[in-house]
Amino acid sequence: MRVDAFDFDLPEDRIAIRPASPRDSARMLVVRPDDGLTDSHVFDLPGFLRAGDVLVFNDTKVIPAQLEGVRVRADGARAQIGATLHMRTAPNRWKAFVRGAKKLKPGDVVDFGANGHDLKADVAAKGNEGEVDLQFDRGGGDLDAALALVGHVPLPPYIATKRPEDERDRRDYQTIYAREKGAVAAPTAGLHFTERLFETLDAAGIHRAFVTLHVGAGTFLPVKAEDTTEHRMHEEIGHVSTETAAFLNDTRAKGGRIVAVGTTSLRLLESAASADGAVQAWSGATDIFITPGYRFKAVDLLMTNFHLPRSTLFMLVSAFSGLETMRTAYRHAIDSRYRFYSYGDACLLFPQTEGRS
Repeated sequence: MRVDAFDFDLPEDRIAIRPASPRDSARMLVVRPDDGLTDSHVFDLPGFLRAGDVLVFNDTKVIPAQLEGVRVRADGARAQIGATLHMRTAPNRWKAFVRGAKKLKPGDVVDFGANGHDLKADVAAKGNEGEVDLQFDRGGGDLDAALALVGHVPLPPYIATKRPEDERDRRDYQTIYAREKGAVAAPTAGLHFTERLFETLDAAGIHRAFVTLHVGAGTFLPVKAEDTTEHRMHEEIGHVSTETAAFLNDTRAKGGRIVAVGTTSLRLLESAASADGAVQAWSGATDIFITPGYRFKAVDLLMTNFHLPRSTLFMLVSAFSGLETMRTAYRHAIDSRYRFYSYGDACLLFPQTEGRS
């Protein structure tokens, strides 16, 4: 499909730069392809689900993956660069998107030290579109600790261009259930959940399950191709445990529905599902790219935020609920002053009839 089929005009003032407070007070647009749109709020979510349904959350934890550094060469030549880590490939090695990548070559040393703390990395390799392999001078927990001291929260560009990161973001840009370190972008649908909402869901007999997909900075990259068949997705590392897979399959067997909280959970579940819709235990990298025409196997409903024009995520929601349905929903959201993107409002999507396994 042509990428411009997924374009729309979004006023700048619809982009949220701070989350709703409390988190579950955010607005939520309920989208039913056969029954229209309903304006609601996140704290009303239990009323749109049934006892026995299971919400599947991505428990990845955002790390301070935005680094500023100086390239230092033996001859004393120096250059400023910025790096956003996006996928860990070894205890001491990360792939990163680098601002100023043309200034780097394999073998260069980059000094990322800040605030009186030391951290260096060698340029191990260079890829396409500003991607660089960085090998740090420490690994594992020592590297994690160093990143916490010198790194910054990697706010999405549409927020970072409007204001600097601050201490509030270290709390706001993290789900309350985050536990598996490794993401450089938050699974933003999960930002709406509170302990109060969890208690309400528990009382309604709605279950919770957790999977892990370490969201990479590739989620922010624009689609530059003119046709969706020409776009390459960046890989992200994920994991579905044997116990979680069994629980989800048992839920469906009993008539419950699988509700993905966020496109990251959905992409991981669809990567782990067999052709008959059974979720398998799974671990590895996925670059699944979902566009209209995809037949969903594992996910029955999707809760997600409002996404960018021409983005892979708007393509995904259009595949789930139908392109015309989502165009209508987004026009309504814009006209009704819903807040967009990572800190914005939510929508609960029901599937279109076609496109189901």
